[in-house]
Amino acid sequence: MKIFPAIDIKDKKCVRLIKGDFENKTEYATSPIEQAAKYKEYGFKNLHIIDLDGALTGKAINSDIIEEIVKKYDLEIEVGGGIRTLDTIKKYIETGVEKVILGSAAIKNKEFLKEACNKFKNKIALGLDAKNGSLSVSGWVEDSNIKAKDFLKQINDFGVSRIIYTDINKDGMKSSPNFEETISIAEISSCPVVISGGVSSLKDIKKTRELNNKKIEGIIVGKAIYDGDIKLEELAEEINA
Repeated sequence: MKIFPAIDIKDKKCVRLIKGDFENKTEYATSPIEQAAKYKEYGFKNLHIIDLDGALTGKAINSDIIEEIVKKYDLEIEVGGGIRTLDTIKKYIETGVEKVILGSAAIKNKEFLKEACNKFKNKIALGLDAKNGSLSVSGWVEDSNIKAKDFLKQINDFGVSRIIYTDINKDGMKSSPNFEETISIAEISSCPVVISGGVSSLKDIKKTRELNNKKIEGIIVGKAIYDGDIKLEELAEEINA
């Protein structure tokens, strides 16, 4: 099982949002570069980075910071937020990013997702960010009125290499992930699924492992790290548990 510590970047800072609300955010003193260094120091192999400015504007605003992290630290990094063109995908991949996460652009335009998967094989992850089962887009400020499961069924044969399923109502709440819904997504997905949103403690990490579900690839941990609910040294012990 892969553990993805998270870095969300806004205004060049590490931040965490509550339920994706940009008005309800916590800024942290540690810079994204310093935070990545901590993760590397503790032996993490994977990293989840979201450019929140990019998610809002549709442009890769913090690509310079992300590129610096990729070049400085030997980590398998997935990046999302504001990735709307094949050119942006290409630039991130050439930088050394392991997977590029498509969200809004893919949901609004399935042909774009299909083309990206064909052009960049095994490099495209799909972010399914759902509120009450329906997908949200454009930095979670817009409801697509599309059911996550319906969309997944439509694109299941496109060649997406990873699904990141986030229950927005859980995100930043530290109330445990929506395991039930994520498992139901994994059951119909043709690729591995990563759990996202709501991790509160090491119990959630252990529960993910105990699922022993081959379709669940890993779990993303964010706010619980920054707030000290999960100590990095303890989380690091779970990497090879």
